[in-house]
Amino acid sequence: MSQDVVAGDQRIRSASASAATGRRGNPWWALVSVALGVIMVGLDGTVVSIANPRIAQDLGASLTDLQWITNSYLLALAALLIFGGNLGDRYGRKKIFLIGVVGFGLTSLAIGLVGNIIGIIVLRALQGAFGAMLMPNTLAILRGAFPPKELNQAIGIWSGASSVSIAAGPILGGLLVEHVSWESVFYINVPMGAIALLVGLAVLNESRSESIRQRHDVPGILTLSGGLFVLIFGLIKASGWGWTDAKTIGFIVVGLAVLALFTVIETRVAAPLLPMRLFANRSISVSSAVLVINFFALFGVLFFVTLYLQNVQRASPIATGVHILPLTLAMMVMGPISGRVVEQFGPRPPMAVGLALSGVALLLLTRLQVSSGFNTLWPSLLMLGIGMGLVITASAEAIIGNAPVDDAGVAGGLQTTALQLGGVVGTAVLGSILTSRVASVLVDRLTGAGTPADVANHLAGSTELISQGVAPTVTDSSASVQAAVNAGSHSAFMTGLHTSLVVAGVATLVAAALSLLVRRGANTEGAPVVVH
Repeated sequence: MSQDVVAGDQRIRSASASAATGRRGNPWWALVSVALGVIMVGLDGTVVSIANPRIAQDLGASLTDLQWITNSYLLALAALLIFGGNLGDRYGRKKIFLIGVVGFGLTSLAIGLVGNIIGIIVLRALQGAFGAMLMPNTLAILRGAFPPKELNQAIGIWSGASSVSIAAGPILGGLLVEHVSWESVFYINVPMGAIALLVGLAVLNESRSESIRQRHDVPGILTLSGGLFVLIFGLIKASGWGWTDAKTIGFIVVGLAVLALFTVIETRVAAPLLPMRLFANRSISVSSAVLVINFFALFGVLFFVTLYLQNVQRASPIATGVHILPLTLAMMVMGPISGRVVEQFGPRPPMAVGLALSGVALLLLTRLQVSSGFNTLWPSLLMLGIGMGLVITASAEAIIGNAPVDDAGVAGGLQTTALQLGGVVGTAVLGSILTSRVASVLVDRLTGAGTPADVANHLAGSTELISQGVAPTVTDSSASVQAAVNAGSHSAFMTGLHTSLVVAGVATLVAAALSLLVRRGANTEGAPVVVH
């Protein structure tokens, strides 16, 4: 380490120590501030999943519409998180974080007021763009505020705050949807955002990277965002077009080609949006891939298990939240615990164990049937929550801890991009797999349940509806025929769900093997410049 870096680090620590006697500059108050932002984003993710069935009823949304309500938000996050981290490194992490907080709250209010599916999808994308300013800078702020020996503990609490919001989301969302309206699940972000803004203004110091002085990497921004959009659009539409359709293949190929062009651009510009040197570190590249796979499984499974509970088992929104609690509470408890585990053993053991637990849990969920009780569900969800809690903290340490401090914002953006990209791909790919499988077995399941052949063939066009776990209503039919349609439709949905769970479980076990290549980060390369 150079003398200049050491001297700079000493000045930062001295300044932090003098400020720590009050709220401003105290690292633990900084953790409170960023945790409020993380909680706001976490609540939004889980309450929306609870609201999806009611949105579909009130606004006539299809399965594809519901996927886009989720994916437009996640896609904007995935495409812009690295840029959001870069903005924080360049202009100040506190400033960009607080702009993200304000924008997230205002777009949440607009989503509740807009009143149509297209408006919701567009505003969800805008909400994701503000989330992309908020999330990566939370980790960058922590990296600058905490000394190395306390950083893992802070990241563990950061992870725990996210899990608290995930745990509270289904219950709060169920209460709001059932007793107020589905719009109210978005309104809750307005007071949360106001509190996060006031606390952030009061306690955060400004920090930025002094090494960034060049102009923005506009070609990099355009190719990364454009490539991700085209690729994910093709994956989402594959369920309707078919995986071998020329349009599906065309979008996927073009998206991959644009992303390849992005990597070429990043190796040639003076100030790249995503420095390719980060991926020369094996732990960063492997941890990013592992996170994509891990949240590919989690987001996809949560999306469809929620539909299973509400549409197949007819659980209320509140009951659905209670059923998912083993997962979310386990993630909440494991956040702080996993910070201590990572501190003692490094990221590799908890990451490998967490992924293995998650993979096994996903495979065990294939035991679910139409009439399964809670005892079939909760052990797998508990195991999945423990695994996820370990992986989130371990992967954050592996990525943030192995990145140079001047790239703290970009590294935070990379970590959150991997997480959100996994969520986008999970809901898109696993949704397409479920829909395709439902289409392939639907007529057989209907006739096997006693549905007349002519009715079964007529219902073959109802794949989109049945893929949500909803049995279509057959007009002018007897009660016995409708009962057969219900049984056959739910059986087809469960077959599709099981196939998606197997794919998610196997992918997660592959990620567990990859995680053995990860190592502990040095986390000792100075600190960002603090601006008082």
